[in-house]
Amino acid sequence: MTRSNQTRPAEGFREGPGGLLGAPKGLRIHIGVFGRRNVGKSSLLNAITRQATSIVSEKAGTTTDPVEKPMELLPLGPVTLIDTAGLDDDQETLGNLRVDRTRKVFDRTDLGVLVCEAGHWGPFEEQILDEFQARGTPFVVVFNKVDLHPGTPETVPIPDRLVRLGIRPVPASLDRGQGVAELRLALLEATPPELLQDLPIVGNLVPPGGTAVLVIPIDKEAPRGRVILPQVQVLRDLLDAGATSVVVRESELPQALARLVGPPDLVVTDSQAFAQVAALVPEEVPLTGFSVLFARYKGDLYEQAAGALALGGLKEGSKVLVAEACTHHPIQDDIGTVKIPALLRRKVGADLEIHHVQGRDFPEDLSGYEVVINCGACMLNRKAMLGRIARCRRAGVPITNYGMALAWAHGIFERALAPFPGLLEELGLKS
Repeated sequence: MTRSNQTRPAEGFREGPGGLLGAPKGLRIHIGVFGRRNVGKSSLLNAITRQATSIVSEKAGTTTDPVEKPMELLPLGPVTLIDTAGLDDDQETLGNLRVDRTRKVFDRTDLGVLVCEAGHWGPFEEQILDEFQARGTPFVVVFNKVDLHPGTPETVPIPDRLVRLGIRPVPASLDRGQGVAELRLALLEATPPELLQDLPIVGNLVPPGGTAVLVIPIDKEAPRGRVILPQVQVLRDLLDAGATSVVVRESELPQALARLVGPPDLVVTDSQAFAQVAALVPEEVPLTGFSVLFARYKGDLYEQAAGALALGGLKEGSKVLVAEACTHHPIQDDIGTVKIPALLRRKVGADLEIHHVQGRDFPEDLSGYEVVINCGACMLNRKAMLGRIARCRRAGVPITNYGMALAWAHGIFERALAPFPGLLEELGLKS
């Protein structure tokens, strides 16, 4: 079975508005601001947000950790602006830590901004361009402090590399608020069309006027009075698609199915209830999980499905990395730290060496791991999740997610992927 290393485009996604100010973090365009110390990165952030979001000082190195500011940046829509520490920080222990944190921001940056003091282009700026181009990240270049450069903004020399790339820097004096309107326009022009699309999670899997049943267990990790983010987003997507949604716990599923005039067009369940729900839903009714839907929505469905099949090759002592994007304190019977490890060991029949990371602490060195199991990535933007997938691909380590792993462990993997028949054929599971 062969396949291109290029990430599959999100086919079938319909275009729509960028979203609302209250859009979840993972749905926002992430704009990373990079450059040397004291070139005006924080001034740029403050000028765009019209707030004192970042501390501005003449002393180099004021920004120590990435500063994030969610906002509605018209005409782009909901974004997260990320102000970073300078990549030319002092080569001391603390400086190295700052640079390391800045480099990790590249992995979740959808759109980059390189800030350079006018007339002072050099190796650091070239290095940042290398990082952008290695990841295929679109970017904008800002020549700041043009008021300090002799002559006019038009006389600031443009480096040969930018000329070859067709990049025209934005001249600005950000501490005076000059160049902000031009920067907004440049950001819009540099943003790829796919980042301005409203990507469906499930809406194109249910016909107009169709019915979807959402099975939502109420477990210890669901805050009282609320359901978790992926479930809310699936429900909203079905509403936008004009579908009817029936929301039940697994205990009420039989009664709900019996009350429907006909079979539903789709059943979506929390992955932890896969086995129970699969036993209750008739075989002819398509069934999948929230995490499976998010594997397509936030990442690469094929790559993560193939990663789940790789779980069958685990053996005694195999190293598995479980990566949770949330930073919540694990509770008793936590899915990532307790349920999945126990289920894998039981299914494989061997003692596995399982490591855990949380938040953005995804390791650079993946050597030695047999498989990576990521969460559903509801708190990551698509760029960050695709970055993790690309890193695993480069290391030759399969990656899957919680829902895929649970479906495989419960023996209902093919059924969980039934809404995607082309994928089953590509995986060699159906002729």
